[in-house]
Amino acid sequence: MCDIVTATVLGIAQAGMQVQGQRQQARAQARVQAQASKQENQRYLNQVSSMRMQQAQEQVAMAQRIQASTTKAREARSTARVSAGEAGVAGLSVDALINNLTRQEADYRFSETQNQKMTNASRDLQLRDAGLGSQMNLLRINKPIEQPNYLGALLSGAQTGMSMYSMGKQADIEPIFKS
Repeated sequence: MCDIVTATVLGIAQAGMQVQGQRQQARAQARVQAQASKQENQRYLNQVSSMRMQQAQEQVAMAQRIQASTTKAREARSTARVSAGEAGVAGLSVDALINNLTRQEADYRFSETQNQKMTNASRDLQLRDAGLGSQMNLLRINKPIEQPNYLGALLSGAQTGMSMYSMGKQADIEPIFKS
C-alpha cells in the first residue's frame, strides 16, 4: 500500500511543480502586460500632447494673421481718409471706400475664424480616434491571463502517480518506493 501512496505523492509533487510553473508564467505575463500598458498610455499621451501643441501653434499663427490684417486695414482706412481730405473729396464716396475696407477686414477675419473652427473639429475627431485606438490597443495588450489550474494539475499528478504504480505492477518490477 505504501507503494501506491509514494507514487501518488510523486505525482502530486509533479503537479505542484506544474502549478508553480503556471504561476510564474502568469506573473511574467502580468508584468509584460503592465509594461506594455504603461508604454501604450505614454504613447497616447505623447500623441495627444503633440496634437494639442500643434493646435496652440495654429491658434497663435491665426491670431498673428488677424492682427496683421487689422493693422493693414487700419492703415488703409487712415490713408484713404487722408488722401480723400487732401483731394478735397468727402461724403458718401469716402464713407463707401472706408466701409469697403472694413468689410474686407471682417471677411478675412471671418474666413480665418471659420478655418480655425473646421481645423479644431477635425482635430477633435483625430483626438477621439486616438483615444479609441489607445483603448483598442490596451484591450489587445491586456488579454485575460490564464491562472494556474490547481484541480487539473492535482488530477494530472494523481493520474501520473497511478500510472507509475500500474506500470510497475504490470512489469512485475520490485517496488522502488519501499519504505
